[in-house]
Amino acid sequence: MTGINGFTGLVFIFYVITTIGCTKEEDTTSKPVKPSGTHNPTPYAVKLPPHFPNFVTPKDNPTTVEGISLGKRIYYDEMLSVGGPLEGNACASCHLRSNNFSNNAAGLSVMPHTNLQWTSHFLWNGKVEGSLEDVMNFEIMDFFQADISLFSADSTYRRMSFEAFGKPDITENEMAKALAQWLRSLLSANSKFDRFFNFKEDFTPLEKRGYLLFNTEQGDCFHCHSTPLTTDLLFHNIGLDSVPDGLDAGRYNVTLNQADLGKFKTPSLRNVEMTAPYMHDGRYQTLEEVIEHYNSKVMHSASLDPIMTKPGKQYGLNLSDYDKAALVAFLKTFTDEEYLNNDELDSPFGN
Repeated sequence: MTGINGFTGLVFIFYVITTIGCTKEEDTTSKPVKPSGTHNPTPYAVKLPPHFPNFVTPKDNPTTVEGISLGKRIYYDEMLSVGGPLEGNACASCHLRSNNFSNNAAGLSVMPHTNLQWTSHFLWNGKVEGSLEDVMNFEIMDFFQADISLFSADSTYRRMSFEAFGKPDITENEMAKALAQWLRSLLSANSKFDRFFNFKEDFTPLEKRGYLLFNTEQGDCFHCHSTPLTTDLLFHNIGLDSVPDGLDAGRYNVTLNQADLGKFKTPSLRNVEMTAPYMHDGRYQTLEEVIEHYNSKVMHSASLDPIMTKPGKQYGLNLSDYDKAALVAFLKTFTDEEYLNNDELDSPFGN
């Protein structure tokens, strides 16, 4: 009896141990991992001044505080480039916070990530087009060739994705949507020009002269740099080269249309004094050099924009030194100190 009881006891102990073991294994594999955050996104109200045009936000990607926060983190995170051709870089590596989300490296001309919600063509030649969501998907999958598994396995991104989209398993779709929301929040609309436009501040005499030149045929800037966006969002050949080829062929490299040779997208002039060097190839380092190009250095080509020719002046404006200085002074009124110094736009990583 004692032997049988002892054997029975051993069987019971083995049963208990194996049962507990099976229970623990089932707990770790069958229960879903719950994110620590909550999904109740806060709508983000974009504050457009009355003189700005409205823009369309996709119905499937409304702008929220949580979405912007997620997008900002992705924008500054060098993990975006892990495993891809740009190892060790983030969006913010080229689009520097201190330069209006542009870049001032010698020979590098990066279009700023400011006021992008009105455009559907991106890059200097417009090669990438679509919504901000489309373009951000291109950036993630093609430009950076990001390893999405790194983000979906990261506890912070899982929590933030759930808070923004109700999905802890973040994919390139949620990443692109979050980045698009972040870019829509990068709105610069409170420069001295804006305050002047809304009768809240006056220009100096030099700035007033520049304003007059800019908005009349004498300086003729307004045709392409129409306010308040300071861009017509179109493509123009402004006479940088007499025979545009290679990268200098611009829009032609996308359309293969001879009429597009040397055409490049009109850049925004918002915070333009912070975005040197200028032109698609960064050939000009100062605003004074840019003005002098239009004044005396326009080169003829078959696809030169008719705007660049003036009756009796052929290719150039023939401005006085005072007028050139006035145009530079006016361009600096597009500087938005509130936007440039907004610490809410700084890196969440503290660098």
